[in-house]
Amino acid sequence: MLSSEIFLTTYLNNASPTGFEASGQQIWLDYVKPFVDTYFTDNYGTAVGVINPDHPYKVVIEAHADEISWFVNYITPEGYIYVRRNGGSDHMIAPSMRVNIHTDKGIIPGVFGWPAIHVRKDGKEDAPTLDNIFIDVGARTKDEVLEMGIHVGCVITFKDELQELNGKFLSGRALDNRIGGYMIAEVVRKIKESKASLPFGLYVVNAVQEEIGLRGAEMIAARIKPNVAVITDVCHDTTAPMYSKIVSGDQVAGNGPVLTYGAAVHKKLLDLIIATATNNEIPFQRAAASRSTGTDTDAFAYSNEGVPSALISLPLKYMHTTVETASKQDIEQVIELMYKFLLEFDPAFDFRYVV
Repeated sequence: MLSSEIFLTTYLNNASPTGFEASGQQIWLDYVKPFVDTYFTDNYGTAVGVINPDHPYKVVIEAHADEISWFVNYITPEGYIYVRRNGGSDHMIAPSMRVNIHTDKGIIPGVFGWPAIHVRKDGKEDAPTLDNIFIDVGARTKDEVLEMGIHVGCVITFKDELQELNGKFLSGRALDNRIGGYMIAEVVRKIKESKASLPFGLYVVNAVQEEIGLRGAEMIAARIKPNVAVITDVCHDTTAPMYSKIVSGDQVAGNGPVLTYGAAVHKKLLDLIIATATNNEIPFQRAAASRSTGTDTDAFAYSNEGVPSALISLPLKYMHTTVETASKQDIEQVIELMYKFLLEFDPAFDFRYVV
């Protein structure tokens, strides 16, 4: 069995683009299997570990497994590759980035090319757009690109790996939200190692396809039909330059988990989580959502006949880049908050507002 540290590095460095999450899901499931009673997957790749599978009351803890990426969209006669988004990929950061193109013949390396500043048209500094960013794989013709196994529809990920900053932060691509998959895996590991007995069935869900509309969560919520769902995802740290606290709120990486208020978040469930944090001296921050949280919380909350759902977020710097950065202390506190909440939760709790 992998140690927590090796699992973290292996899982986060592995590519799991939206719609192509299988390899990462296998890593995650293999790590979780020793800590659960049973497990299952669905047709699109969502993976679920279960403790007490025969219990009628079902509690979900969930994260999503997919990362933003690109698709090969057009190959020029000269062998250059133009792309389209798979999820919310940021074209502004693409120039000069190294990429991996995933093909049936294996991974083909490439680079997002960009002309030098002193040879650009009229000396102007053109901004990157989807119309002008392109990938170079060292080919001189379209036929050469095709011979490499690259074709329209091949998925592309940035080439980047996890690193530590100052011993206090983790930085890399796809912390949104494979760090969530790591955290829920560590929660179930703590339950197993502490030999805790839960008075309900626990479904540890690593969902696919969140980045294109919460699709994996929609499917698995309909299958599990949970009584309660606690989702973990990331939110914006707003301390770095160029962020507006007026628009995005005041969340600080290093100050603890962020608990969100919003229509999809069940206030009674949120109050229980806040009580757990307070009673166990786990620091937390607050945030407010508008019409939706934009996370799998929404999919679970509005599934079936309505599922009391809440969101525990990890403050993240530089979301949707290759240097997403999160506090190691925050990560441990999210794990501890979810773990303690599960130990304290009473399935007899009445979530009805009107009786």
